Amino acid sequence: MPSFLELHRPGEPLLCPNPWDTGSAVLLASLGFRALATTSSGFAATLGRLDGDTTPEETLSSAAAIVAAVSVPVTADLEDGYADTPEGVASTVRQAVAAGLAGCSIEDWSGDHVYAIDVAAARVKAAATAAGGQIVLTARADSHVHGFDDLDDTIARLQAFDAAGAHVLYAPGLEQINDIKRVVEAVSRPVNVLLRAGGPSVSELAAAGVARITVGGGFAFAALGALTEAALEIRDEGTTEYARLSKVGQQAAAAAFRH
Repeated sequence: MPSFLELHRPGEPLLCPNPWDTGSAVLLASLGFRALATTSSGFAATLGRLDGDTTPEETLSSAAAIVAAVSVPVTADLEDGYADTPEGVASTVRQAVAAGLAGCSIEDWSGDHVYAIDVAAARVKAAATAAGGQIVLTARADSHVHGFDDLDDTIARLQAFDAAGAHVLYAPGLEQINDIKRVVEAVSRPVNVLLRAGGPSVSELAAAGVARITVGGGFAFAALGALTEAALEIRDEGTTEYARLSKVGQQAAAAAFRH
């Protein structure tokens, strides 16, 4: 079986959906996906919290449970590494290695600010050293998902992360195919792109040279959206049109969870 990093092929992107708990991971793996990526926002929602409101212990425990439940590689969203200092980030990555993860991601956003580029690169370098050859490190430039749309700055950051030893590069929030092409052409590492509604399709991203495609919290919140619509239907209409999706879920679970 190819290693997790070998599955990242520019132009033939790895479709790597994001489970939010063990059950969703087992179901997605049963559908033939070759790797999975956890979602911090989706996992937080399982605890009744917003993204950024989970502890490293909770996140790593959930990720380890997913690793134990599936036979495909799992990479974990570790937010900002749950630390400000390079040493703290390195410690978190070592815990990810111990949890059996095939990969992890570290972002340059810390709750209310983006780390200065030199600080962000130092954090990535420490994470890459801690990862060694045991785990695939994805370095994220997160400014676009927080409203700071400066592509030149994003590219400079990704280039710094490339030089610092990250294995995969990721700038969530990019929606224009020409911007994505610029990023792919500006770095030497495989690029991950977040699939977004109204953005480029999988085939367009493949043609742009993208190596991995994820959905972030998209599937988790689609599931919560279906729950919300079903609950409002019985509350307000007293009908059961939601049963169509329920049947789909029951059949998928019966196939995925059979031992």
